[in-house]
Amino acid sequence: MRQRDFMALLGGSAVAWPFAARAQQPAMPVIAFLSGQFASQVAPFVAAFREGLKSAGYVEGENVLIVFRYADSQRDKLPAIVADLARDGPAVIVATGGTPVTLAAKAAASTIPIVFAIGGDPVALGVVANLNRPGGNATGACYFFNTLGPKRLEILHELVPKAKVIGYLVNPTNPSLESESREMQNAARALGLDVRVQKASNQREIDLAFASFAQECVDAVISAADVMFTIRRDQVVSLAARHALPASYHSREIPEVGGLTSYGPSQAQAYRQAGIYTGRILKGEKPGDLPVVQATKFELIFNLKTAKAIGLEIPPTLLARADEVIE
Repeated sequence: MRQRDFMALLGGSAVAWPFAARAQQPAMPVIAFLSGQFASQVAPFVAAFREGLKSAGYVEGENVLIVFRYADSQRDKLPAIVADLARDGPAVIVATGGTPVTLAAKAAASTIPIVFAIGGDPVALGVVANLNRPGGNATGACYFFNTLGPKRLEILHELVPKAKVIGYLVNPTNPSLESESREMQNAARALGLDVRVQKASNQREIDLAFASFAQECVDAVISAADVMFTIRRDQVVSLAARHALPASYHSREIPEVGGLTSYGPSQAQAYRQAGIYTGRILKGEKPGDLPVVQATKFELIFNLKTAKAIGLEIPPTLLARADEVIE
């Protein structure tokens, strides 16, 4: 490991590693944990990562050091952050909080092991050669957010059967957008639904997208699986409420702040697996030999308070299938 200190960007500010920890444990391996989100938004998932790491025999501050870097939803920061991490030579780079984070890590670090928690298809994105035998220097957990659009549309159709025109909120910068949109349009045709697409990659464009949905008189909204909509969930939820639009999302974090419903894999499960794999790599296993772990736990969440506010009654059949109902 090089002599100069890593700098951890916590909540946008630079914090040096504690000198005492380095002095007392000079041989500790270093994990570089990189997220495209804000520190506060990924705190529960960091806890799950630490749990997985502990189950593999590593405890932060005892036999491993973790340096955290957060891009704070600014993708243009990623190349510089990852390049800096790669120059300092950590034992493992953990890439989380959006597909662009993993792609940036792969581009900058060709020899450092990378463990990812990713929503898109890592094979289609060129991150690994094969799910069972990844090859190269990367592996991790994949929750395939981007393949669940048709299922979420089906649930939304069951939730609001009279809705025929569906607004589809997408981020044009998402690398998985083309395949996800194609699957969504195919599913909509099978259900006899008309999908109206609006693109948004920042706060202003999200406002404009919902204004367009209102002008087009859409009956409901479904958002594409994108970390940007998770980060800006308060804005998205507020706009859906303002226009009294039933809306479906990909992440449980959104119903937790007032979104109507979400269906998606457990991100905590993926982060815990990333911790397990990081520990195994620290013990000497090669990332290319560790198969990419696919999500096995999926969560259907409803917010009853939001449903009541827009005058929507959730069918008992859906409530019976829910993993969680927020009241």
